[in-house]
Amino acid sequence: MAAKWIEALTGPLEQKKQYKQAKARLDALPEPYLGAANAFNRYLMYYGGVTDGDTIVQMFADFADLWERAAVDGTPVADIVGEDPVEFAETFAQAYGGKRWIDKERARLIEAVENAKRKEAGS
Repeated sequence: MAAKWIEALTGPLEQKKQYKQAKARLDALPEPYLGAANAFNRYLMYYGGVTDGDTIVQMFADFADLWERAAVDGTPVADIVGEDPVEFAETFAQAYGGKRWIDKERARLIEAVENAKRKEAGS
């Protein structure tokens, strides 16, 4: 009973567990992958803005897969992220689509402007 109440407030506990597992996989990486992956993880948390828990969990699991594979293969960090780390991070996040926090604000903005136009037309 308490778990359902907590999940209603914070979201599914299983998703949190899965995210923590993906984060632990990143934390187990050797340098220089550890430093780069953690920096990208932080950026994705701010930039991603995805509101769907399943999408977030999948994104971070895939992200951990990418960095683990690179570490095993010895792929240079520059070969993974290219010339522009920001572009790499944002392209990676955009591949996971889903609803984002900004979508709600975009809808509010559009609605407010449409309401203003209607009021102007009615004057």
